[in-house]
Amino acid sequence: MQHTIRFKSKAMPVLVLGIFMMYFYSGLQTDHLNVLTPYYTKLGWDAVTITNPVTWAGFAVIPATLLVGTLLLKKGIPQVVVPSTIIVALAMIGLAFAGTHILQYDICLFCMRLFILPLQMGAFMLCTNWFIENRGKALGIVTIGSPLCTASFIYLLSRGVTRRGFTASYATVSIILLVLALLIKLLIHTAPEELGMHPDGKAVPSSFQDKDTDIHLTFREVFSKKESWLLVISYGFLQFCIVGIMSFYVFRLQKVGTVPSLYFFWLSAAAILGIPFSCLFGCIDDRFSTIKASYFLCLTFIMSLLGLRYMKANCSWMLALTAIGIAGVTGGTPTLHPSITSYVFGRKQYQAANRWIMTVQAILMAFSLYFMSSILDLTGSLDLAYDIMVILIVIAIICLAVIGKKPDYDRQRN
Repeated sequence: MQHTIRFKSKAMPVLVLGIFMMYFYSGLQTDHLNVLTPYYTKLGWDAVTITNPVTWAGFAVIPATLLVGTLLLKKGIPQVVVPSTIIVALAMIGLAFAGTHILQYDICLFCMRLFILPLQMGAFMLCTNWFIENRGKALGIVTIGSPLCTASFIYLLSRGVTRRGFTASYATVSIILLVLALLIKLLIHTAPEELGMHPDGKAVPSSFQDKDTDIHLTFREVFSKKESWLLVISYGFLQFCIVGIMSFYVFRLQKVGTVPSLYFFWLSAAAILGIPFSCLFGCIDDRFSTIKASYFLCLTFIMSLLGLRYMKANCSWMLALTAIGIAGVTGGTPTLHPSITSYVFGRKQYQAANRWIMTVQAILMAFSLYFMSSILDLTGSLDLAYDIMVILIVIAIICLAVIGKKPDYDRQRN
């Protein structure tokens, strides 16, 4: 009993701070572009100019993903996440005072997109290190940060820019990030073994726990399996689409003539619904399989894309359909992404394989903003972009069906 109480006291900061790590990862990766794009559009900048630093940072994330994954394994989570969070905070301050100085704007926005990466990877790694039997529940709780961000961050930041100004609003967020970095430094440990405990608060190591945790897989070893390439395509396409959906949500609804009060209401509704969705996907995963949960996730992507594609001004039922889809997108993607990798490789090889998988998936994500911005600038509309993304989701479903022909690595073994 004593060890269980002690474990809960140490694991609670992992879950609570993990939520905030995912919150700011989601908000500062691309979501804040919903505020940045309208602000700089009014100053006369085009969409490509505004999003270019994020696009180029997306390419830099490709090798950075491998580097961060390796550093997390070798150095530990606080040692990587704390300095990267501080850098993001400093970049936000620089962006707050950038104004129309395009070089300062580009450098700061580039650094924000690049150095926010360890927050997501660190949060996932905390869940897999601290929880084994309850990993799905832990991921469901931590990934609440993503829909919670969608529910509040864009609205609060937009309201702040309107009432207090762009500089004050972005500077405020940077101060909050510095506080988060301090709390991670003081309260987070990479694994329970550092405190003489075991995952899930067990008195003895779980029978599911792998004794050899120092696994290093080469690129060739990971991608000698066809399932690795299917993982890259399926969830790579999903990540590609989620960037396109969320980054241009506000812009799309403005373009079709929907009033701000309506699209902010439905965005908040989607995000609030995404909170239970995050846990729901974890439950479906545990009860029915990761593959079936992923099928359900793909359907929510299609709902959101079709809703945005055929959106009419102030159309309540289409806004509701899109909101339900976005709830699934924001709630389910971060929950199932680590799980599908575990499905193929198992817990023992998850971290070693994930750094390679995410690195290659980052190549697809890097093109998303450029893809959206280019179609917008060339055609004056996002219709074609949404049509193409629906096709990508169908391809993802086919890839998942092939992966599902093999059983879950850990569940079958145990």
